[in-house]
Amino acid sequence: QVQLVESGGGMVQAGGSLRLSCVANRRTVGNYYMGWFRQAPGKDRYFVAAISQGGSLTYYADSVKGRFTISRDNAVNTVFLQMNSLKPEDTAVYYCARRIGSGSYFGSLREYDSWGQGTQVTVSS
Repeated sequence: QVQLVESGGGMVQAGGSLRLSCVANRRTVGNYYMGWFRQAPGKDRYFVAAISQGGSLTYYADSVKGRFTISRDNAVNTVFLQMNSLKPEDTAVYYCARRIGSGSYFGSLREYDSWGQGTQVTVSS
């Protein structure tokens, strides 16, 4: 497994933006797909976005398409999630994770083996 540390969360008004970062403690994270998930209080953890090893392929949940952008910089072992036009329903703890699975469905938690501690995002109306 690899250690992942998220940062960049905070409180923002609806329509605002935040940029989350996820730093890994190993350069080998560049050999894996990486994903972002989120979990609201009392809810399950849901897929938000995923990115391929080199960053050329990206996948998004329908609820964030056109508003969120996932990217990565393998030189510094970091994955980003740029969140624009935030809505109150985006409020959640956001987690990054390393994907070890190879299926076509990116939303399965079982396909990820390493998780960060999460960063809180709160969007007020």
